[in-house]
Amino acid sequence: MSELDTPVCALLGIREPVVQAPIGSAASPELAAAVTAAGGLGMLALTWVNGNEARRRIRRVRQLTDGTFGVNLVLDFPVEEVLDVCLGEGVPVISTFWGDPAPLTERVHAAGALHLHTVGDVAEARHAVDAGADAIVAQGWEAGGHVRGEVSTMALVPAVADVAGAVPVLAAGGIGDGRGLAAALMLGAQAGWLGTRFLTAHEADTHALYRERIRAAAVTDTVHTHCFDGGWPAAAHRALRNSTVTEWRRAGCPAGEQRPGAGTVVAVDRAGREHLRYADMIPTAGAHGELEALAMYAGQSAGLVHTAEPAARIIAALMRQASETLAGRTR
Repeated sequence: MSELDTPVCALLGIREPVVQAPIGSAASPELAAAVTAAGGLGMLALTWVNGNEARRRIRRVRQLTDGTFGVNLVLDFPVEEVLDVCLGEGVPVISTFWGDPAPLTERVHAAGALHLHTVGDVAEARHAVDAGADAIVAQGWEAGGHVRGEVSTMALVPAVADVAGAVPVLAAGGIGDGRGLAAALMLGAQAGWLGTRFLTAHEADTHALYRERIRAAAVTDTVHTHCFDGGWPAAAHRALRNSTVTEWRRAGCPAGEQRPGAGTVVAVDRAGREHLRYADMIPTAGAHGELEALAMYAGQSAGLVHTAEPAARIIAALMRQASETLAGRTR
């Protein structure tokens, strides 16, 4: 078995040790299916949809691929209805985040699915292992989107691997190319969990402006903040620095209605839904308005993302560079 053919690949039913992180509204069924078809694990983010919409997205993925895919649910929100739909539809992988996985594990296993849980520190990892999680996602502070902990990927992954024992660990945060994937494997992870890299995939539901901002970003262009807390109060996150962040910081980072422009509609999505400044909504395809002011979630690995291309090409490039990196190490 090669260094890239890890045990978690067999567990998840994938060819390549690459998971597309559940990047919110950007995680379209088309993206999840494309990643899965290319040998990775595609993921849907279904926390904020109702059961009917969850069912529609799951079935759309199945129309596009017969491979393994997963869904993600954030346990800080009511997810019972959507979980019932996911298990009833036979989704093979259930991923959870930001809460206690223990109450769900038995139900997930009884339905024949695998349970992955994302953690931000070693104590959370130990609890998830004790709860019976099938794999642990160790999310470093470099990650984009909502960030659970305050430890870097370089330190967190081996620490989690030490307490996980036989339970596989996946590395999240700061992985933007094959070199990062190779490094994660050397740290004790068995796969990489990549979000920012897939935001510019052709199949992602992201607006052209969002893609351009990521491609132009340096590794220093993101901020770890509580700025975009509309919809998920008190949840820390990492996003590209933009006008909303800049004005909020200039005002001293006030809360609630004291924030500059609070309550102002800055964009409308293609379904006609209005989005306020400080909301946790990203610029999706077809949206219009002051899109630059919306939350553009991205990790520090944005500074390594320079292309927009199909998901299959992204995965092929990741695997090629990871193989070359590991080969160079062993010469």
